[in-house]
Amino acid sequence: MDYLDFLSDASFQYQSLSSITKFYYFSVFQMTGMRKIDLLFAEYAESHRNATNKLIHWICVPLIFWTILGFISLIPSKSICFIYIGCISYVSLAAMALVTLFYMRLSFLIGSIMLALMVLMESFAFGVNTRTERPWLVYLSVFIITWIFQFVGHKIEGKKPSFLKDLQFLLVGPIWLLSFILKKVGIRY
Repeated sequence: MDYLDFLSDASFQYQSLSSITKFYYFSVFQMTGMRKIDLLFAEYAESHRNATNKLIHWICVPLIFWTILGFISLIPSKSICFIYIGCISYVSLAAMALVTLFYMRLSFLIGSIMLALMVLMESFAFGVNTRTERPWLVYLSVFIITWIFQFVGHKIEGKKPSFLKDLQFLLVGPIWLLSFILKKVGIRY
């Protein structure tokens, strides 16, 4: 049993531990080479074991991430335009920078890949913003529908979404999915 398996099995108990005990576990995992990203993935995995819930997450998490970027792209501000991408607002760039910093602190590779994916998603958002009369309605519809599916998935799973314990798990979901792709192709993050 490796440390990730151990954490997956034990992470449900982690929240109820005292701060001194948490510090001890954190110290042990640091000494054994466990990284914060692995701890986050293990805790996130605890409420994402059911196959149906996982499938729903594979579809809905990227769409939710895209709709949030889409909503941010609608905030009025100056934009910078790129040839194959379209225009990205300064507000969107700032949001992408903050999210990228969060990811880079966990893994440089994952942060880099997520930055590229966010640029791609911004390109799709630019397409929606320029080709529809009410882009906010597109984002709102997709956002509501996907969250309904997410909660249905967690109902099937029988566990609450991870972000109800800690909001940072809203950003962990997309990279948790990305980690499966990286593992599948044999890339260590």
